[in-house]
Amino acid sequence: MSLKKIITIVAVAVISVLMIYGFILINKIFSSNTKFEEKELYVYVPTGANYTDVKKILEPYIKNFDNFEMVASKRSYPENVKSGRFLLKKDMNNIDLVRAMRSNVPVKLAFNNQERLENFAGRVGSEIEADSLSLLKAIKDSTFMAQNGFNEDNVFAMFVPNTYEIYWNTSAEKFRDKMIKEYHKFWTDERIAKAKKQGLTPVQATILASIVHKESVKKDERPRIAGVYLNRLRLDMPLQADPTVIYALKLRDNNFDQVIKRVFYNDLVMKSPYNTYVNVGLPPGPIAMPDITALDAVLNPEKNDYIYFCASVERFGYHEFASTLAEHNVNAKKYSDWIASQGVTR
Repeated sequence: MSLKKIITIVAVAVISVLMIYGFILINKIFSSNTKFEEKELYVYVPTGANYTDVKKILEPYIKNFDNFEMVASKRSYPENVKSGRFLLKKDMNNIDLVRAMRSNVPVKLAFNNQERLENFAGRVGSEIEADSLSLLKAIKDSTFMAQNGFNEDNVFAMFVPNTYEIYWNTSAEKFRDKMIKEYHKFWTDERIAKAKKQGLTPVQATILASIVHKESVKKDERPRIAGVYLNRLRLDMPLQADPTVIYALKLRDNNFDQVIKRVFYNDLVMKSPYNTYVNVGLPPGPIAMPDITALDAVLNPEKNDYIYFCASVERFGYHEFASTLAEHNVNAKKYSDWIASQGVTR
């Protein structure tokens, strides 16, 4: 056999081996390497985790870990592990998986209608890495509150309900700092001026809005209710808001899960800074997280001469308003008779 033939055969053999090796390598890199049935799922890498930790997290979802590690090593992932929330999709190949583990996907955190700071911290803590206790500690930090004009009673007024993009691995302090930025962003010069026109600071406006929010779910009625309460404040008349009494009862019992549909006379004389039947002016803090429509109602109230209102028995969800006590007593009796007929005892 001639030398030329030998060289040709060797060359073909080498090329064949390289092609086979290349095929195997390409297969390892680009073949699907997931073993979950969902179309997509999130994995969470805690702060401070290393590559060993990540391997334990990913093991249930990756079919061939050797192939994944080969690509991860080539792309220097083991030395550059990131904490956060990462999206894996069914049938991802190893390059896609490594790329996915470099891309921290933010959480869309929506919150509203929270009754108190503790509930809110629990809500947020269920969505991000920071737990409720660390969130409460950061929010109630005395230096932070003093710098921003809050105290433990009213710091809940800082949170403006909305949908926010937050990285899952955001610390409690960074979450708090983002929220105070959003608070200042919401309270523009125009909104502050509107609050001042009503004789209120932003915190006071939020406290009043929390009462308006709890009084009515009807957004079109809220400016009228806000007008009534502002009339009472100007007259140095107690707000006499049932939702504040209900909040005081829940606070006293340390039970915010109880449902209270009816307020009795003994409740109205209960000693509590949140009882607006015995105290003139606003309670020391919000009784809930008011939504934007309730805040806007306080900043843009209806101008009226109403002093009283009670739930309507003819337009459920709405209220009947009155300018005199005599008118109000007629409306109140209608409601009292109706609710008694329904057998509501609490």
